[in-house]
Amino acid sequence: MSDPFHDQPFPRGALLGAGALLAATLLAAASGRLLGVGVVATPSPAPAASRELRFADRDDGAVIVLDTRSGGDVDVLEPGGDGFIRGVLRGLARDRRSRGVGPEAPFLLVRSTGGGLFLEDPQTGRRIGLDAFGPTNSGAFARLLDARPGSDPTAPATTIAQGG
Repeated sequence: MSDPFHDQPFPRGALLGAGALLAATLLAAASGRLLGVGVVATPSPAPAASRELRFADRDDGAVIVLDTRSGGDVDVLEPGGDGFIRGVLRGLARDRRSRGVGPEAPFLLVRSTGGGLFLEDPQTGRRIGLDAFGPTNSGAFARLLDARPGSDPTAPATTIAQGG
């Protein structure tokens, strides 16, 4: 048995067509990315309430939540509790370290006019929609937005159920 296509080259027109299609696809993707052609952008919702927060580690493993505008303590995240808040902050801190940004700059916690809750890092441009993680987890951050500054930072923080 012999190969009937052994002496026949691959059709040159098909190769040129495939190459042209590939080049056109790459050009369209690059122009969309660079020029914004065909890109749909979702505008940020208007903020109804916001708070600039800093998070400072304590020697005993607790994290103090500070309101940078008022200078007051908002809450204390005790060791072993508030796992969702700690997890989100670890991810944001890792992003800051990889970009050479220090922990001094505050994060922005925002409730939009539509009721959505977001945590923004103005230093890196990251914005996390907290409602996507469920009402229990977004409620942990809502507690920080709604708390009065100057509350007793030595009082144990309410432990938030994790995974919810």
